[in-house]
Amino acid sequence: MRTSAVLLISCPDQKGLVATVSDFIFRHGGNILHTDEHTDADSAWFLMRVEFDPVGFDLALGDFTREFTPIAQRFEMEWRLAQPGERKKMAIMVSKYDHCLVDLLYRHKIGELHCEIPLVISNHADNQPIADFYQIPFVVVPVTKENKREAEQKQIALLREHKVDFTVLARYMQVLSNEFVATFPHRIINIHHSFLPAFVGAKPYHQAFQRGVKLIGATSHYVTEVLDDGPIIEQDVVRISHRDSVEDLIQKGRDLEKVVLSRAVRWHIDDRVLLYGNRKTVVFD
Repeated sequence: MRTSAVLLISCPDQKGLVATVSDFIFRHGGNILHTDEHTDADSAWFLMRVEFDPVGFDLALGDFTREFTPIAQRFEMEWRLAQPGERKKMAIMVSKYDHCLVDLLYRHKIGELHCEIPLVISNHADNQPIADFYQIPFVVVPVTKENKREAEQKQIALLREHKVDFTVLARYMQVLSNEFVATFPHRIINIHHSFLPAFVGAKPYHQAFQRGVKLIGATSHYVTEVLDDGPIIEQDVVRISHRDSVEDLIQKGRDLEKVVLSRAVRWHIDDRVLLYGNRKTVVFD
């Protein structure tokens, strides 16, 4: 459980930003543990993550907004403060493939993912035993062409009922509607089984095999209205050869998918990802 507070800042780049933020924390008795900054040269946009120990901080974190707002307004900041001990609520949506689901639930069980998982939603019942093993509520919402909007409304209602902070698509094999995505902007994380922007859409391993590629990859990204085009959080690749069949690509790819998705989820939970320009992310390690 994180005991520090994390301040995330995004704003136009200008002189004095780092000094002003650091001085604010210092003047109130805070001890800065880690600080990371990045300036996008093309857009002159500044991003910053400051992690500080609130022990000895003379300002109640509940009053942080009131005191910090004048600084935020002066520098035109978009910002938020992640509180110590904060545990985000993560829902998982899955279809039949279970490898990403199993990996996430295992990492959660051993304490690697510091969050709550109030439910798993699926359009098939296949993974019910896995959720039962980890004692996570499992809800089946069947999806067909005829009932897709009705099904999505049920899913949205479930996510709202459980006050979910973000949702992970752990190989959920349905394309979410624009309405669904717009309901949870930048709060849905997907794993796509290719190195985007190559091989978007269905059966990317088959597409890769047909092209004779020498590397296959996996990409975790935030979901937007455009299929497989959201801001990328994490990617990785593995080398393949002409000897590999489609089945070999799928097997090797599954290992990548698990690792890439878990990294992206962990960084999101730890407030290490900042978005800007609606297309890019900065991930502070």
